[in-house]
Amino acid sequence: MSSRLRRFERLLPQRYNDGREISRRLLGLALNEIVDKFGAASFEPTVVEGYWRHEGTLYNDSLSKIVIDVEDIDENRQWMRDYKGRWKETLEQIDLWLVSYEIDVE
Repeated sequence: MSSRLRRFERLLPQRYNDGREISRRLLGLALNEIVDKFGAASFEPTVVEGYWRHEGTLYNDSLSKIVIDVEDIDENRQWMRDYKGRWKETLEQIDLWLVSYEIDVE
């Protein structure tokens, strides 16, 4: 494993912005896509609540978190940006949060 690793944290909503529930099957596909690409991922099913405003509307999100530790290379960063774009559209979201940072694994 490379000494340069990057952790990506992907928050996935459990509801569409209009309040309809997103099926667990669809969320499972989002998780499986990452596992298929990188071979592993961690999933935190505990609900993370998010509150944010967009154009005067207050949104309340119920979110789950996917954590992926991968080699810190441009190809992986680009794949995650593309993933964000695909799932933002599929899940009909105004935005999807994707955080990344360098990590050291001992």
